[in-house]
Formats: sequence, C-alpha cells, structure tokens
Amino acid sequence: QVQLVESGGGLVQAGGSLRLSCAASGSILNNNVMGWYRQGPGSQRELVARMNSGGSTKYGDYVKGRFTISRDNVKNTVTLQMNSLKPEDTGVYYCYAEIVQKDVGGEDEYWGQGTQVTVSS
Repeated sequence: QVQLVESGGGLVQAGGSLRLSCAASGSILNNNVMGWYRQGPGSQRELVARMNSGGSTKYGDYVKGRFTISRDNVKNTVTLQMNSLKPEDTGVYYCYAEIVQKDVGGEDEYWGQGTQVTVSS
C-alpha cells in the first residue's frame, strides 16, 4: 500500500506565503510524478503544479510565477512553496502521485487526504 501524507496548510492574509509538504510512503518502486491539485468552494479539482522524476514541471496558469514545486526523489517528498497568495487561492490542496509499487507492476494514481488553505482579504 502507498500513502500520501500532507502538511502545511492554514490561514494566511493576502500577499502572504505558505509551504505545503507531502510524503509518500509504502512499497514504492518508481515514483514517476508528484504534484498538487486544489479544489475551491463549488469548483472542480484543478492542477496546481506537478513534477516528474526527471524534474519537468507543469503549473496551472493562475499560479505561474507565484508558486514553486520541488521534490526529493530519494525521500519521496514534494513541496509547494506558495507566495503572493490571493483569496482565490483558497481551497483544499491535495497531494497527488503516480507510483509503481514493488511486486505489483503498473502505475497507479494516489491522493492525499487534503489540507485546507485559506487566504483572507
């Protein structure tokens, strides 16, 4: 089994910063992609940022230049540094990973339980 555990959400004023972290644990053979998605009130889940094991990144258009994703392939962790936060960044942020388990084969998607980020105006 694979688990993703997030930390670092909270309440911040507009213009402030937060740092989210996520650690993947379990029987991991290959951790191909790690990233973050978010879901605002009444909205669909959307991409924030993702990074593959080679370091290639993809960001949601609305976070470019403000958020930075990084990962540690050895520790199976991913971090999202969020700067210049806006009220519209409010939502539940979910850690995401595409992982191949040992002795199982094939790649599966995994999600964390979510962490709340609230940006006040």
